[in-house]
Amino acid sequence: MVIVFPLVLAATPAWAQQQDAQAWEQLNVVVPVAPRLRVTLEEIARISDRQDGVYTKEFGALVGWQLVKGVEFGIGYRHVGFHSRNLAPDEERLRQQMVVSHGRFAGRLRLDERFNPDGSEIGFRVRPLLRYNLPVGSRRLTLFGSHESFFLPNTTAWGQRAGYERMRNIVGLAFPLGKAVTADIGYLNQYRFARGGARAQMDNALNVQMTLNLGTLGVAGLHD
Repeated sequence: MVIVFPLVLAATPAWAQQQDAQAWEQLNVVVPVAPRLRVTLEEIARISDRQDGVYTKEFGALVGWQLVKGVEFGIGYRHVGFHSRNLAPDEERLRQQMVVSHGRFAGRLRLDERFNPDGSEIGFRVRPLLRYNLPVGSRRLTLFGSHESFFLPNTTAWGQRAGYERMRNIVGLAFPLGKAVTADIGYLNQYRFARGGARAQMDNALNVQMTLNLGTLGVAGLHD
């Protein structure tokens, strides 16, 4: 089902939305600190045609604790910087999440808290994600599809508006590049709904994620 979403959105009349070609990159380093505890260090960069270059850079860390096999709780922090034509002020973000994996399915429920220098109010975001992994040939190559929705529970004076803000769909391939390095490469379609008088926007992006896992605890592959 998640693979169908980008095709349906692509068929939407062009006049109803803005289109943007992008490239997203993410690097993760997973460091074990205890048998069921690990820290993931993250770096993200996003390039936009409409924004004339790199418009977002993010740096953060996430502490993950495996409650039982297939269930992990995480808490983390990110600094989000905006560049080029993206004139929004930089943000600090906290997040809490629960990741559950079973067989070919993996799901994540994340809560974000956004801190913006233009106001004291906290912007909350609820982000449920579902991913399906299908081994192709050998188990070293996996076809995957994922869907994530962004729900904003509250409105803030600095610009966040409550409601269903966007959806993000990815189709791609996951494969190892060695004993400790894995890669996810695919097509990402992000659709921002028309709200508050603004036109809808569709982002079509090449999405590349690299993960260096320095431990033995399995990585769910649900980064961003």
